[in-house]
Amino acid sequence: MRDMTMGSNVSLTALSENTESAIVSLGWSSPTGEGDADVSVLLLNADGKVRSDADFYFYNNPVAADGSVQLLGKEPTGDGSEDRISFDLTAVPADVERIVVAASRYEGARFGELNDLKVTLADAGGESLLRFVIEDAGPVSAIIFGELYRRGQEWKFRAVGQGYESGLAGLATDFGVDIEDDEAESAAAVSEEPSAVVPPDAEPRTTLEAVPAPRPPADEEAAPKKRTTRPRTAKKKVTPPRAPVKSLAENESWKQARLFPVSALKSDRDREMRSTSVLLSVMAQVPRFGRRITAPFGAPSGRMETFTEVSLPHGDTPRRPDGVIRVERAGKLWTALVETKTNGNPLKSDQVQAYMDIAARRGYEAVITLSNDVALEGSPLVDVKIDRRRKHQVALWHLSWAEVAHQAQMLIRHEGVGNAARTWLLQDLLHYLQHENSGCHGFQNMGSAWVPVRNGISDETLCQGDPRALEVVESWERLIRQVCLRLGGELGQKVLPAQRTRRGIDPGARRARLADQLCVEGRLQAELRVEGAPGLLTVSADLRTAKLRTSVEIPAPQQGYPLTWAKRLVRRLAEAPADLHVETLVEGETGGPRGTLERLRPEPADLLPKDSATRITGFRLSLFKGMGSGRGNAESGFIRSVDDAVHRFYTSVVTHLDAPASGRATAKERAAV
Repeated sequence: MRDMTMGSNVSLTALSENTESAIVSLGWSSPTGEGDADVSVLLLNADGKVRSDADFYFYNNPVAADGSVQLLGKEPTGDGSEDRISFDLTAVPADVERIVVAASRYEGARFGELNDLKVTLADAGGESLLRFVIEDAGPVSAIIFGELYRRGQEWKFRAVGQGYESGLAGLATDFGVDIEDDEAESAAAVSEEPSAVVPPDAEPRTTLEAVPAPRPPADEEAAPKKRTTRPRTAKKKVTPPRAPVKSLAENESWKQARLFPVSALKSDRDREMRSTSVLLSVMAQVPRFGRRITAPFGAPSGRMETFTEVSLPHGDTPRRPDGVIRVERAGKLWTALVETKTNGNPLKSDQVQAYMDIAARRGYEAVITLSNDVALEGSPLVDVKIDRRRKHQVALWHLSWAEVAHQAQMLIRHEGVGNAARTWLLQDLLHYLQHENSGCHGFQNMGSAWVPVRNGISDETLCQGDPRALEVVESWERLIRQVCLRLGGELGQKVLPAQRTRRGIDPGARRARLADQLCVEGRLQAELRVEGAPGLLTVSADLRTAKLRTSVEIPAPQQGYPLTWAKRLVRRLAEAPADLHVETLVEGETGGPRGTLERLRPEPADLLPKDSATRITGFRLSLFKGMGSGRGNAESGFIRSVDDAVHRFYTSVVTHLDAPASGRATAKERAAV
């Protein structure tokens, strides 16, 4: 990876042969752990100005309709966060000469308060190509980190590091963006006047709200003024901002102390011991969390104590399970032995078998295994023999680290634990689990069969009955279960895989049938049931075209007119991506009229069949994106691309279908839509 200095530039093709697309990551850390910033992108023409305000991408306008720019959002790092931007350089319009990548802070915060300011660039294969570190940013609230620019037929990158004291608005204005006045926007945000509502046929906007023109005096005749469509750089606030607490550190190099440090973890054994101790201690100190983890395994509700590195006799040599959980209720004990693995290490059958035997002899109730892998119905992760002759039977359960993080998220963000100290403990646990050095990141590898199966589908040499296809289907099912956990943790709602098979069907036989379908059709598919969503969310990965499709089907209303349905649907999707595909579902036919949202916005009637007698049964909404080729969870990996596709589809499309577009919708309108 090349280290850049301020003002230096480099050709991307000189660093990699795979530069048709790129991921630019902006990172920083904070001494308090609370510092943050927002990225923004500007597309500039030969004059160094945006062609229109639509060339300004930020938190209120995160995705380009042509797919050339997509703000992927933040990910936590060790002491801060990293904000990623995806660029499809082949889709950038020909009249765009430069792409400026910047970041800004808000509420009076300055970049001089942050540490480790840097920008990195990776190619389409996920390989990091360059890095630019900004030293001594100073009291500025916006910084241009770097820019991509054309030279002939190739793209180059320049390290910039230019600061702006005037913030995001000043930066954007310098490049020709017409910015709204914040005070006018604030007034519009709280206005209850009907004029503040966006009309149904309005052009798509980059702002969250339209700002009405000032009302003229009653005795003055004036022509109505046109509403502004300028981008709003001020974030919409629900509650007054809290004054930041000044750090007591003598200088910014001091790092905040963590209850569960991760910097000293050097080996897998260290990670396993630390992770077990961290998890079990929080389970004992946060009863609601401990209960949430153990209840599915048959544990009673009672006083919980947890232990690590307990020595138990077993033949000539004692065994030391990673942990023990004991719950007391009414004088009776429920006991489970715990075996953990981190960093993708597999569970060992002989080790688990020994713990099962110990538990059976001592009258314990369960053995719980914990790893990054995800257990499947009817397909245990380890094979153990259970002596059916024993009067006392021991249950074997598995838990994924992704499930642990999911339960912590649900309690912290949505349900609460009723105590500030316990909430702080859960937050520190979640910080630990999400740290790159903890080794507790959930399912992250599609397995050794992934690449051969993809190649076999591509060159049509994969035959039905190939065991590698079954392995890929099992990995796909594990991935979908983990995607459900992550989405459910963010939403605070139940998200579960939907199986359209009869009860009692053998899971192994079902997966074998799906493996044969994969060999023939070259496609993996799954359905997610999201609580409160209007329909099942479908995820399809076409291995022949390397495309991911996320879609949802919504039924047609029982009352009203088809044209009204089409107009209301398009109006609901005013803030959805322009490349969203909308298809009309008609009775007795394979498909009806279809088109992108960009084309349908001015003409919703194009969704209606030519034959007015044709019955419309519903609408299908779909987004397409390229899928990663790697089997892992890197930037270019398949797992990351599926996770990102589901998250983008739900947040940019499905959320607009959950409730009426206006809070003033009537009961009749709600029933119709």
